[in-house]
Amino acid sequence: MKLFIAGHNGMVGGALVRRFQREAGVTLLLRTRRELDLTSQAAVEAFYAAEKPDVVIMAAAKVGGIHANNTYPGDFIYDNLIVAANTVHSAYRNGVKRFLFLGSSCIYPKHAPQPMPEDCLLTSTLEPTNEAYAIAKITGLKLCQYYRKQYGVLFHSGMPTNLYGPGDNYHAQNSHVLPALIRRFHEAKLAGLPEVVAWGTGKPMREFLHVDDLADACAFVLKLDNPPDWVNMGTGTDVTIKELTETVALAVGFKGRITWDASKPDGTPRKLMDVSRLAGLGWKARISLREGIEKTYASFLAEQAAGTLRT
Repeated sequence: MKLFIAGHNGMVGGALVRRFQREAGVTLLLRTRRELDLTSQAAVEAFYAAEKPDVVIMAAAKVGGIHANNTYPGDFIYDNLIVAANTVHSAYRNGVKRFLFLGSSCIYPKHAPQPMPEDCLLTSTLEPTNEAYAIAKITGLKLCQYYRKQYGVLFHSGMPTNLYGPGDNYHAQNSHVLPALIRRFHEAKLAGLPEVVAWGTGKPMREFLHVDDLADACAFVLKLDNPPDWVNMGTGTDVTIKELTETVALAVGFKGRITWDASKPDGTPRKLMDVSRLAGLGWKARISLREGIEKTYASFLAEQAAGTLRT
């Protein structure tokens, strides 16, 4: 089987590479952004026509936290829309047997029922701070659903919850909450600071899935003969941002106090996945949050030492 993992240099793509390198009979097709521009329809078409992958996992995306989504909404909607359209359509045109599109839990409404089932999609308004990204991801999901319906191709989607793990982005302003906390507490520890200021009230609740668990979930659904059009991928449990922050501080070894800046936005009050559909099919996450954060901090230190830390 020839497997194209789009976005293999990212956190998710890297985990997928690690997972499928263990699969017998799998030949990985990998291209860097310089080697293949997924925003170019001509380039994507030429790649598919030349390489003829059997399976595609779409892990390439422009991603970021609240600040990045709020500041660059045009970039987020355009880049993610055009990449989804190019990769799905060219896969169909070139006979790809299976396509797994990876979305995000942010596709669901801001005030979705908790935990969020797959069928609550498009039932009410989205969270304004990441609406642009969410709309692009919903479009990718719908492309797969409607190509499957019209053409009979086995194109389907996975909707991960908040992800973390090796290879994450630790940019000072544009990273997601968990890597941002790791970097902030690590730097505060090194500087001997007595205090770290965290954004918001700490009350919102979030679910976190280690990226190696996500890769395993992807491998699982790709073996299903008749997968759902889209399926939630998460742990089914969540914590407050306050609890998360304290867990990260403990894992990093920061001994100072934590204070909260309530003038900063909290975002969606709660985002917990209903993972009963995937659990019913036979898959559950295995890496606990505490274990995962400790492993991720160890990866952060190793990447920093090697000069490969994404900042």
